[in-house]
Amino acid sequence: MSDLWQERRAEAHRRVEPLAVRMRPRTLDEFVGQGHFLGPGKLLRRMLDADRLTSLILCGPPGTGKTTLAEVLAKTTRSRFERANAAMVGVKDVRRVIDEASRAIELSGQRTVFFLDEIHRFNRAQQDVLLADVERGTIILIGATTENPYFAVNSALVSRSTIFRFEPLSVEDVESVVRRAMADEGRGYGQLDLRVSDEAIHHWAVMSDGDARRALGALEVAVLSTSSQEGREGASGVIEIDLRTAEESIQRKAIVYDGTGDEHYDVISAFIKSMRGSDPDAAVYWLARMVVAGEDPLFIARRIAILASEDIGNADPRAIQVAAAAYEIVERIGWPEAQLTLSQAAIYMALAPKSNASATAIWTACKEVREGRTVEVPASLRDTHYKGSAKLGHGEGYAYAHDHAGGVVAGQDLGVDKVYYEPTQSGLEARLAERLAELRRLHAAPNAKRPSG
Repeated sequence: MSDLWQERRAEAHRRVEPLAVRMRPRTLDEFVGQGHFLGPGKLLRRMLDADRLTSLILCGPPGTGKTTLAEVLAKTTRSRFERANAAMVGVKDVRRVIDEASRAIELSGQRTVFFLDEIHRFNRAQQDVLLADVERGTIILIGATTENPYFAVNSALVSRSTIFRFEPLSVEDVESVVRRAMADEGRGYGQLDLRVSDEAIHHWAVMSDGDARRALGALEVAVLSTSSQEGREGASGVIEIDLRTAEESIQRKAIVYDGTGDEHYDVISAFIKSMRGSDPDAAVYWLARMVVAGEDPLFIARRIAILASEDIGNADPRAIQVAAAAYEIVERIGWPEAQLTLSQAAIYMALAPKSNASATAIWTACKEVREGRTVEVPASLRDTHYKGSAKLGHGEGYAYAHDHAGGVVAGQDLGVDKVYYEPTQSGLEARLAERLAELRRLHAAPNAKRPSG
């Protein structure tokens, strides 16, 4: 009776479990995606083939299989499996797991996989508790995090673990997961007369953004809502799900975007590099990612302003004016209208001629100021606006530029004989280069130092 009761209890739990939980892969062959480390000949697969599984840190977006893989790895290596969420346990709980893992090794030689979800929520002291036993191999720690482990996890723990980054599942991967759930008679909907259009499956795969759990949730909503309606109407047992039903079941796409983490910096990086690379379409797409996610519009405007000087500079001096105007407008109007101004500014930056000559000039000069001998200000250039400056020789030999033809004093020593600004032939800077060549010729007249690179 006890065994029968346990079996019925397990069956009752399975009936109420969400589809995504029921359809979790049980073996490596059922696992979908992450071929860059799980494919034939790849690192994790080689570790398993050699029975040399060590502590791991699995990082990546939600719904890509981190928890599932930890369970599969425990089964594959015939290890005990303990799991916990770092937000809900403390040092006492961790020590209990470690003690039980140590006893299991002593009694049966069986190792323990300790899966710690959201490991980044452990503070440094809590993570330190794990170090010695990870080092000794008492536990095989598998930590999961959506954060960058190099920032969020204790460096000592990172150095003792192998890090695997999970990528969002491809559209094809998610479609295969949905079709498997439709066909599986034990855990999925294979026992139903279920007819789902290819368009519906594709829509779920696209809108889930690589999150298989979200796609399976949409399938479950569609099946349960459709079958319930047909049951009331006394229709046949056929459940048909078309594109419209699929759209209603998943509703709005969930944008994966952490306003302070990796996604924040990765997307703005892609945005800047798209403008620098003169691709307005790519720039607008990455801008849209930030707009939809609700990024701070002033943060975006600041990055546009920086790019206007760093990557466009004097090739198109209007770029910095556009950037300044965009910042002022965005500051005044905010979302959602700010997207129009930011889009206009981003497209202008992408199409503008490019030059980083102004940026390179100041970077080089600053480097020399920090690392080289400090140049003294020549007496002729020193301040003369105080009593007694003349007695110190300040201003002696200085020639007022406007008293000379063209506003240039040939041969005047201005204190610096290095070349920092090297104009390009891009946009307006090509004309500035001609002007600079003439000025340098005049500055290098007799009795003057010739600039050197």
